[in-house]
Amino acid sequence: MDKFKLVATTAMGLESIVADEVKALGYKTTSDNGKIYFEGDTAAIAKTNMWLRVADRVRIIVGEFHADTFDDLFEQTKAIRWEQFLSVDAAFPVAGKSVKSILYSVPDCQAIVKKAIVERLKIAYNRTGFLDETGPLYKLEVSILKDKVTLTIDSSGVGLHKRGYRVGQGDAPLKETMAAALVKLTRWNPDRPFIDPVCGSGTIAIEAAMIGQNIAPGTNRDFLSEHWPWMESSVWEQVREEVEDVAKRDLILDITGSDYDPELIRIAQGNAAQAGFTGLINWQVQDLRDLTLSGSNGVMVGNPPYGERLGELEDAEQLTQDLGQLMKKYPSWSVYMLSSLENFEEMYGKKATKKRKLFNGFIRTDLYQYWGKRK
Repeated sequence: MDKFKLVATTAMGLESIVADEVKALGYKTTSDNGKIYFEGDTAAIAKTNMWLRVADRVRIIVGEFHADTFDDLFEQTKAIRWEQFLSVDAAFPVAGKSVKSILYSVPDCQAIVKKAIVERLKIAYNRTGFLDETGPLYKLEVSILKDKVTLTIDSSGVGLHKRGYRVGQGDAPLKETMAAALVKLTRWNPDRPFIDPVCGSGTIAIEAAMIGQNIAPGTNRDFLSEHWPWMESSVWEQVREEVEDVAKRDLILDITGSDYDPELIRIAQGNAAQAGFTGLINWQVQDLRDLTLSGSNGVMVGNPPYGERLGELEDAEQLTQDLGQLMKKYPSWSVYMLSSLENFEEMYGKKATKKRKLFNGFIRTDLYQYWGKRK
């Protein structure tokens, strides 16, 4: 096929960032809740998997139709030209979900879709008996929302947040995709200093370094679609060459990650080394109250503890209070903190310039933004 209908999935609230990323790669988009739709060829599949920092996955939409009976689901699934995607020996597990639909039994829907595809492939490849499914892997999904069926193939494999550099993590790690989103929302550029004062295992600082040096987030990993016969290896080779051509690995950045816990800083250093940033990021064992900032017009981004566990709320509030006091000394710096504390502004001592609702996993949070007075 020359053109595919594609969808990049993302966490709620981040659709506009992912849409901008897809547009920057040259594709027109439309958006829905947690989904950014676009069209493209095999190069588009490779490029978006390689470059999207904030998306969770890139899926190929194989079919869309209305179905309110199992017969409808079977026949319309079977009518799709699956042989364009799946080889005769393809392994194709089918995942599923159903919301507000007559066909609410997900296991039944999965089984029917699987059976319909098997029947289609038997006819297409002139086979009888079982298909052995020993070949390349295609992860299929049947998703039914209000009786509208969408059949997709996952082109990413492991989620796009898995960059390949996180060899260690703390108790409540921030997903790499969310960390990248926080950096992008600041509109930080490499000419300005950057710090995460509660860096934990270092994800936000590492994502900032990747953005600063224009390193594709998929550089150090592979993707499920790389192993498909119809995705020519030359497509991936060209995309990887382009990635290296535009990387600015010699660019010096002023990025700092600090935390009071020496073990977390040790983990962050290991993750940074795995990402190829040994010596680039300044890691510090530092209590927030003792922090000093150098330079002006800097950007501070953090994901401080939320106080979700019993007895930790007071600590989270105290940290927020300390942060507010600290930043009075640095009026040119902009502060972006992700928190679920409903009294964050009260504790910080100042009303935010802007708030943005985001979901960190299943936790409802706000990104509190305090814009500095630029020198």
